[in-house]
Amino acid sequence: MRVLLYTGKGGVGKTTAAAATATLAARRGLKTLVVSTDTAHSLADTLGLDGGWASDAPIEAEPGLFVHQVDTQRALEDSWRELQEYLTGLFGKLGMDPLAAEELTVVPGAEEVLALFQLRDHVRSDAFDVIIVDCAPTAETLRLLALPEVLGWYVDRLLPVERRVVGALRPVLTRVSGVPMPTGPVFDALERFHAKLAEVREILVAPETSVRLVLTPEAVVVAEARRTLTSLSLYGYRVDAVLANRVFPAEGADDWRSRWVAAQAERLAEIDASFAPLPVYRAPYQPGEPVGPAALADLGGRIYGEDDPFAPRDTPDPLVIRPAGDGAYELELALPGAGKGEVDLARRGEDLVITVGAYRRVLALPAALTRRRVAEATLREGRLRVRFQPAPEDER
Repeated sequence: MRVLLYTGKGGVGKTTAAAATATLAARRGLKTLVVSTDTAHSLADTLGLDGGWASDAPIEAEPGLFVHQVDTQRALEDSWRELQEYLTGLFGKLGMDPLAAEELTVVPGAEEVLALFQLRDHVRSDAFDVIIVDCAPTAETLRLLALPEVLGWYVDRLLPVERRVVGALRPVLTRVSGVPMPTGPVFDALERFHAKLAEVREILVAPETSVRLVLTPEAVVVAEARRTLTSLSLYGYRVDAVLANRVFPAEGADDWRSRWVAAQAERLAEIDASFAPLPVYRAPYQPGEPVGPAALADLGGRIYGEDDPFAPRDTPDPLVIRPAGDGAYELELALPGAGKGEVDLARRGEDLVITVGAYRRVLALPAALTRRRVAEATLREGRLRVRFQPAPEDER
């Protein structure tokens, strides 16, 4: 099964690109699902369907093409109930209005996470040949994709301690603080939530899964897309293509459009150079808004031509750990586009903390590396290399 995620800066046309790719896949004989993780659903509108719905299950838009705008409210109630009930009771004890308390129990980004849980269920069902995900805009997507590791660190390191402490001291803490302490079912619910997130991450970092960056040939958009490529690689996600949308055709251009064509040609050359060796597909500016399966299939054909955008890509693993001789190991992480001044590295116990600009990854080191010290780190040609040497006590 092929899983393709489309993301980009808000307004660049990622939903249209995702829908066009999905429609093309269905018309090439692949059973296809396109699902949206963006809470501002516009996927159904793009496909010419009644866009006001969300559902528990996919709806067939045309033969072989299924659409799922996730009913996040119902999914939230199913997956978040125990935690929501505890938090609502806690806020109520603090004197908060019940309606306001219920609103505050919804963690920011929870709806997008629950949409990814639906993706997990679809992949596990093995009912489709291709699943295409219309992601939220870039910033939200990056925060979302970082969540599995962040929550995993909390669940693995802190939750067992908190469970023991609260379990032993719950009566005293409740009496002293005057608010209810979390019970076993609350901790169990959080652990189940984490387990689902871990499965989602396994799907998203699998070789069959790729991210595609949608952009328009404009300076600000291209700059953000370069940063996005770096950040996605930091978190271990494979990017296998870039799609430049709304490219003006050079033929028959008047003076006004000729200036746009010239400006876009300069940006397109920059895109080719910035994202090499990734393929850069180009979506021509359409004379009208591409809405409905027929228009989207035509656009998909124009974007990909004779290429097969659904075939597996030989995209290198962003993170590699290999022996380096004399008991040393080298950790190599792809950080395309990152400059030396943007990257910070720190060792904290059994974790390696890598910061690139505004984004940070806490990487849990395998046992072979936890017993070794960081000897050196270099950033060359878009790849961070960290060398781990045996600790002095291991060398004696």
